[in-house]
Amino acid sequence: MAPKMDISLFDYELNSNLIAQKPCVPRDNSRLLNCTKEVAEDLRFRDLPSILKPGDVLVINNTKVISSRLFGKRDQVNVEVTLHMKTNKNTWRAFLKPGRKCKINDTILFQNDLKAKVVEKYIEGDVLLHFNKNDQNVLKDVNHQGQMPLPPYIKRNGKNESDDKDYQTIFAEEDGAVAAPTAGLHFTDELINTLKSKGVLFAPITLHVGAGTFLPVKVTNIYDHKMHEEWGILSENASNIINNAIQNNKRIISVGTTSLRILETVARLRNGLIEPWSGVTDLFITPGFQFKIVDLLITNFHLPKSTLLMLVSAFHGKEKTFERYQYAIKQKYRFFSYGDSCIFSKENKLI
Repeated sequence: MAPKMDISLFDYELNSNLIAQKPCVPRDNSRLLNCTKEVAEDLRFRDLPSILKPGDVLVINNTKVISSRLFGKRDQVNVEVTLHMKTNKNTWRAFLKPGRKCKINDTILFQNDLKAKVVEKYIEGDVLLHFNKNDQNVLKDVNHQGQMPLPPYIKRNGKNESDDKDYQTIFAEEDGAVAAPTAGLHFTDELINTLKSKGVLFAPITLHVGAGTFLPVKVTNIYDHKMHEEWGILSENASNIINNAIQNNKRIISVGTTSLRILETVARLRNGLIEPWSGVTDLFITPGFQFKIVDLLITNFHLPKSTLLMLVSAFHGKEKTFERYQYAIKQKYRFFSYGDSCIFSKENKLI
């Protein structure tokens, strides 16, 4: 019999005034809910060094968000295009609005003579676009004329220049994400220096955040949900840092669900080992998942019924996770992308 778990198990109520519309200034002054103890502890993110130990490894995602929301025309009809994963040098999977009447071989015209031909339509609702320029020029045009792909719960009237900087982490280097790895938004240079001086190590990985992370679950049984693929890379240098820590009984702390998914993807493909890797992942983590690498998880507060909330519930335990969320709501923590964060221990392994 096929497994079943109802989506309603991952629902909760949230007053809209707790949805953060802007980041905290300075970034490390955001609140941090310490969920590594039996009783939750209210901290500021700048207090993170008090939780970590020398030799701990923070695995951070160095992806950079591109301005992937484009506006063009198809047969004189205005079309909103949201790129979500590069499949080749100048070929991207994308969502179109409106997209239903779009056909294969249709051409979408943008500014600066940028064009995209629809070469494939997928049952998941997105399309494959082939651009008329080379890879570098496509990215240059996209970043120039596109808008930051802010989530719909962040309300804006048109382009907001501050979001171009606010929606990038301090670690952002590799162009390709269409949503920020939001756990990384809380770090500052000062905090990073404090952590390094304490002996905490940093291991950068790349996961270009795409539809797999942000698309809502629309099925009743969560096991019927199909994750979109996202592209990632784990370098030899990062592998060495992580493996050395594991061999010396040091902790691996994932900064964000995206870093965690890369680590656990590689471990599943490599029989529990961490090795250099690049490729795509569609790993969908739900309660019952056996974690092989990550000891602690730093992450923001996630949307009801989201795959990210399911991942956190798998990591920390569903009942305990929802207790922490209810506590955060009562304490008026700020939720979602620009909101506050929490640090979770693995289920039944409080420190």
